[in-house]
Parts: sequence; structure tokens; C-alpha cells
Amino acid sequence: MPELPEVETVRRVLEPGLSGRRITSAEVFHPSVIAHPSAEDFPSLIMNRSFISLGRRGKFLIAGLDDGSSLIIHLRMTGCLLITPSGYPKEKHTHVILHLDNNTELRFSDMRRFGRLWLIGNNEEDEYSGIRELGPEPCEGFISYQYLISVMGKRRTAIKECLMNQHLIAGIGNIYSDEILFRSFINPARSSSSITESEWKRLAAVIPACMEFFIEKNSISAEDYLRTKGQDYRNTPYIEVYGHGESPCPRCGTPLKKTVIGGRSSVFCPSCQPEKR
Repeated sequence: MPELPEVETVRRVLEPGLSGRRITSAEVFHPSVIAHPSAEDFPSLIMNRSFISLGRRGKFLIAGLDDGSSLIIHLRMTGCLLITPSGYPKEKHTHVILHLDNNTELRFSDMRRFGRLWLIGNNEEDEYSGIRELGPEPCEGFISYQYLISVMGKRRTAIKECLMNQHLIAGIGNIYSDEILFRSFINPARSSSSITESEWKRLAAVIPACMEFFIEKNSISAEDYLRTKGQDYRNTPYIEVYGHGESPCPRCGTPLKKTVIGGRSSVFCPSCQPEKR
């Protein structure tokens, strides 16, 4: 599932190609991906609108349009956005195409059809996407150790689950919670209430540093992004623990251990991240 670094990469790749472009028409091939308004109304409401910005909030992309409305997109598990020339071969699971005024197209594809699009009108309250319920961004100086203690310090929930709770911090998922906790020397199964003040301080420093590191390593040109159909920009070579169960710890050489926490797979080093502090 794309997490904050991947979604930020998509934003940076697509924004130059969308800025100032007018939507001449829209096609919806699978109505369920249009979460608001109805799939029937969506094409006429977005037609002739121009893109003025492309932002991100957590794992959401937010395209600002010239009439004050917003197109909000969540890629979920397998969603993908591409800007292609008109006539470019269409991906098998393409569900929405926005035709632009320079003979390019913004295409949304999603093999599992979990991704969603919302068109929120000017002055319309967004009661649909869930963006208003997100916690602070992890990369913009909003995550202090005092904040972490205030929202997580008394919870008995595993610290990994707290990091993935989008109401507490926006954008961190299964992959980067493992990476953050490995860099912080904290076992992912420990209850948040067991974390010490010094560990909270370390965690507050590691969270933005880890996110910014992977955003940088994800960097890709628009040409390479299109050539690989938006599937080859992930920073797999730089992932230290996630998905590497039984491999040697890159820090101490101990075999990494794989477990399940809150129904999600998790990998950690039993030596560097002991269960008891």
C-alpha cells in the first residue's frame, strides 16, 4: 500500500504536468471508485475545471481546481495515477480518465478497486473522505515528543499500531512503522504506555527523519515514472527490516524476526529491539 513517501513522490511527479491544465472531458469506467458525488454526476461537474495545485495530506492527494473545488484521491492498496499522451495504451484496470486540454490524460487505475475519488465543491463541507480526521503530518515539525506522549503515552496498544493510527499521525503505514521502530531501537509489540521519555524523544526525532529519507530516495523523473507505469519508484533497496524476516539484522547480524501485530505483519531485530527495555 502506498504510504506517505510514495504518495509524496506521485504528487511531485504529477504536479508539473497538471498545473494549469483544463479538463475537457471525463470518463468513468467503474462507478464504485467515485465516492462522491455520484459517478453519473462526476463527469459534468469536473469538466472545464482547471488544475491549479496538487497537494498531499497523509496518504491523500488533493488537487485544487480553479472554481475552488477539490479532487481528492486515495490510492489505497493498488491505486495508480498516470499522466499519459492521448492514445497511450490503456492499463487493464483503468477506471477513470480525465482528458486534458494539451492532448494528455490523467488516468486512475486500480487492480483491486479499493482506491477512491471525491469531488468536493467550493464551500462544500468534506464529510466524505475522512481527511478532517487525520492527525498531524510527520514531516512538518508537528511531531514533538510531548505530542506523542499526550496521544499515545497512556495507551496499552502496541506502539506499532499507534504509529499506524491515522487519527494520531497521518501517513505512516505498515512498512515505515517497522523502519521507524528499528531506527528507534523499540520493539513494535511493546505497549505505548511502556515507552520511556527518552524513547519518546528518540522516536520524535526519527519519525520525520525517516519519512524525509525515504521521500528523497523515492525520487524519480516523470519520464521514468510513466515508462514503469508508476510501479517502480519504491525504495526497496533502502528498506532495512520490513519484508526481511530471517535475514541478518543490518546493524548487529542477528536474524530478524517476523511476527503479526494488530493483524499486520511486522519485522524487528530481537537483539536491537528487545521485548523488555
